[in-house]
Amino acid sequence: MSMPPDPFDNDPMRAPGGPGGSTATIEREELAQEVEPGDRERFSHYVRKEKIMESALTGDPVIALCGKVWTPGRDPQKFPVCPDCKAIYDGLRPGGDDPGSKK
Repeated sequence: MSMPPDPFDNDPMRAPGGPGGSTATIEREELAQEVEPGDRERFSHYVRKEKIMESALTGDPVIALCGKVWTPGRDPQKFPVCPDCKAIYDGLRPGGDDPGSKK
């Protein structure tokens, strides 16, 4: 009966020339890919500040004025304002929920 092959036969640390006698390079192909579909059409959306803070702490998604649901994680200054959010925001009454504002 023969013995099973030694799993360490090709171990470079056990090579006859001493430890670490050879090196190998593994090449891999990297593909440029968008992080999420539609990245080029991203907008900054209007969401209440306290909801953004809550999302930052809990990781829960938020809902923008236009209805988009997502978890914020990017700098909104880098994207144009969502035209739907802006139209809805411009149509809101001034003074909304701010207790210190004039009605």
